[in-house]
Amino acid sequence: MSDQVEKYESGSIRIASEVVKIIAGLAATEVKGVAGMSGGMVDGFAELLKKKNLAKGVKVEVGEKQAAIDLFVVVEYGAKIPEIAYQIQEKVKKAIESMTGLEVVEVNVHIQGVEIRSEETPETRVL
Repeated sequence: MSDQVEKYESGSIRIASEVVKIIAGLAATEVKGVAGMSGGMVDGFAELLKKKNLAKGVKVEVGEKQAAIDLFVVVEYGAKIPEIAYQIQEKVKKAIESMTGLEVVEVNVHIQGVEIRSEETPETRVL
């Protein structure tokens, strides 16, 4: 993962990969139906990351002018996964391109689990 560097007469601007990750994670969690980002599999269950560390559910490859994004998300039970995935792709692409000037060449959405809210208990379960 490299950083994007723009060079100007007065100096250069460097955008760290971590910044691109956070922008992507925030944009993805704004989509209705996304329960959170997934930090990976723990004991067979997707580890659900709410707004604590959004960058953990995101992988980026940043070049000089382009970026490719992989998002690992958990969706809410009952959500229409293809629609949510498309909305995530569009929202993430727009956010990164408008905030960084990078061309986003691909946004890959990986559904890692489904969050089921139990009415009996305030806890949530991720499958």
